Amino acid sequence: MNRIVAYACLALSMSLVGSYVALSKPLVAALPVFLLAWLRFGIGGLAMLHWFKKPADEPPMNGHTQGLVFLESFLGNFLFSICMLFGVSMTSAVAAGVIMAAIPAAVALMSWLFLRERISLRVWGAVACAVLGIGLVSLSKSELHAPINNGLSADLASKNAWLGNLLLVGAVLCEAAYAVIGKKLTVVLSPKRITALINLWGFALVTPFGLWMAWGFDFAKVTTSSWLLLLFYSLAASVCTVWLWMTGLKTIAANQAGVFTVLLPVSAAAVGVLVLGETLNATQIGAFAIALTGVVLATLPQPGLEKPARPGSPH
Repeated sequence: MNRIVAYACLALSMSLVGSYVALSKPLVAALPVFLLAWLRFGIGGLAMLHWFKKPADEPPMNGHTQGLVFLESFLGNFLFSICMLFGVSMTSAVAAGVIMAAIPAAVALMSWLFLRERISLRVWGAVACAVLGIGLVSLSKSELHAPINNGLSADLASKNAWLGNLLLVGAVLCEAAYAVIGKKLTVVLSPKRITALINLWGFALVTPFGLWMAWGFDFAKVTTSSWLLLLFYSLAASVCTVWLWMTGLKTIAANQAGVFTVLLPVSAAAVGVLVLGETLNATQIGAFAIALTGVVLATLPQPGLEKPARPGSPH
């Protein structure tokens, strides 16, 4: 595949993630988190029924590949969501943003450690811009503190902050593992098959929680607009973004692909401004410019640079 097309797939994938993250706030208010996740995987699976069939030219999956598919879904879908949602609920939004800004660096380090990808100085510069830009965006946000009248509540909130930060570090590692494992899977499976299979595992993992939350839930209270938003969210989160990401990863080294995660907060902010009526200050605009500089550095042609090494063979 042409590298420009691969870069476009990665950029569009992360931009879509940012857009549905920004637009999914009403969904979280309308549906419990685990029920929302269960419906998302279910709708996504129905949309991808024709992707489950093994292509004639694809070799049968061995135990190693099956294990990677499970880990891709468990770490990238299930555990990432749990760490992210509960982590954010226990710590400040600023702390969460700063910690999540480490994703490009974590992807680069894991790709070097597990895939033996050689990382050029330019890509390290791109990673640094990504981390610095998103970190500045997070620090520039004004934190809204709700008044806490109960001394015990304040004490518990303070004690839980460290656990929230630890969970967010776990989310960063899960997201980095998602990129690295995805790179290994693209060597043996097509992007469509990877997307369908990890969605199936996600559905299986969250089904017990989804059924528990669905029991006694009043579905009649969910508005038509929320159902339509759920349809968009399901197709974007379970189908489009994953397929685009895996398609780009098939050609682009994981360490370079990781830089594109900066487009998630950039697109989320754009949706917030254009659709939700939010505003950006000068510091945030400058921070986004630094982050986008990282994307430019990562995608510029590098004369004389060899193709990234193929992921190591299964052990």
